[in-house]
Amino acid sequence: MKFYFNLSFDDFTNCYTIVNDDPSVMEAIIVDPGVITPQMIETIERDKYKVTAVLITHNHTSHVKGLSTLMKIYSPRIYAADYEVAGKQVTVLQGDGEINTAGLKVQYFSVPGHTSDSMVFKIGNALFTGDTITSGIIGETASSYSKNLLKSKIQEKIFSQTDETVIMPGHGPPTTVASEKQFNLDVKP
Repeated sequence: MKFYFNLSFDDFTNCYTIVNDDPSVMEAIIVDPGVITPQMIETIERDKYKVTAVLITHNHTSHVKGLSTLMKIYSPRIYAADYEVAGKQVTVLQGDGEINTAGLKVQYFSVPGHTSDSMVFKIGNALFTGDTITSGIIGETASSYSKNLLKSKIQEKIFSQTDETVIMPGHGPPTTVASEKQFNLDVKP
């Protein structure tokens, strides 16, 4: 398994390509296609990966605006907690669970607070968190209720992971569960 990082300079959002490079599989997953770059397409085509899934952490334009481009080239299944993303029909995920795609186990967790449809995806030892948690901060919320809900869900579903688990956020640099437990003042009681 390999991870590729792509940054959209338009709004500084992160997009990730996860590939299963097992010769018998050669499939890819895209997380939060805020931008689809020629380099992403080149990597997928050069190495002959089949794009089988798109995972959406939440339905904000900056995280899904590249989806239309992606869907013109490939025919992946879209997974999200919102039934319609960027005008596309999706496979709706509710609560917590697991799917298998690209020959990989993908766990998903509902973590509302930033948005009602916020999801976190775990692949291997990495959590793709969208705007739920970023290095040193949590996602913006619309009310004190939403902020407390988000903090509670981060404690319950993200901080329960091993300390070595890598957090791949929707914005900014990667971090770890251990770092966020120690330094993220937004989540401290």
